[in-house]
Amino acid sequence: MNQSLTLALSKGRIFDETLPLLEAAGITVSDDPEKSRKLILPTSDAAIRVVIVRASDVPTYVQYGAADFGVAGKDVLLEHGGEGLYQPVDLAIAKCRMSVAVPAGFDYASAVRQGARLRVATKYVNVAREHFAAKGVHVDLIKLYGSMELGPLVGLSDAIVDLVSTGSTLRANHLVEVEQIMDISSRLVVNRAALKTKREKLQPIIEAFERAAQSKK
Repeated sequence: MNQSLTLALSKGRIFDETLPLLEAAGITVSDDPEKSRKLILPTSDAAIRVVIVRASDVPTYVQYGAADFGVAGKDVLLEHGGEGLYQPVDLAIAKCRMSVAVPAGFDYASAVRQGARLRVATKYVNVAREHFAAKGVHVDLIKLYGSMELGPLVGLSDAIVDLVSTGSTLRANHLVEVEQIMDISSRLVVNRAALKTKREKLQPIIEAFERAAQSKK
C-alpha cells in the first residue's frame, strides 16, 4: 500500500513555525520556499513531500486529497467551512486575533447601536457576518483580498475586520482596534480518507505534532 504523504503548507509565518513541529517528528524540509521557486519540496523522509500553496487553498487541497494533511489558520478554516476535514490538533502557532478596526476618532459605539448600518471591508465575510448579526447590526460587507486598512482611508468602508498581530499596521494607517472577535491560531488538518488508508505513516506524525503543540501551551 502506498504510504507516501503530501503536506500542504503556505509560505511565511505558518511555514516557519511548522518546521520545529516537523523536526519533532524527525522530518526536515530540504528547501527554503522563500529562496526556491519549487512548489513541491522534498524532505529528509523520502516518503514525505511538502507542497507550497496559498494559505486560503490549504483546506481545499486536503479536502480533495491532493494533500494528505496540512496546516491552516482558524480564520481560513472558518471561511472554508472545514467540510471533509479532520482537525485533530490546535498547533498553537501563528497566533493572532480577528478584530474590528476603525479610523481613529470614528464613533464606533454609536455606529453599532441596534438598527444601525455599517460598511465593513474584509476578507473574512462569514466571520464578519455572524459577528455583526449577533449584535443586531446591519452590515454591507465589501470583500477585499488585501490591504484592508486602505478601505476606511479612501472612504470605501467605515470599518474593517482583519487579523491583528502586533497592531503596528493599524497604527501606521491611523486605525484603532475597537473590538476583538476571536483568537486565531493554526490547526493541523487531515484528509479523512488518508487517515484510514495511510494511518500507519500518518498517525506517528500527528502524535508528534500533538506533543510539540502541548509543550508550547
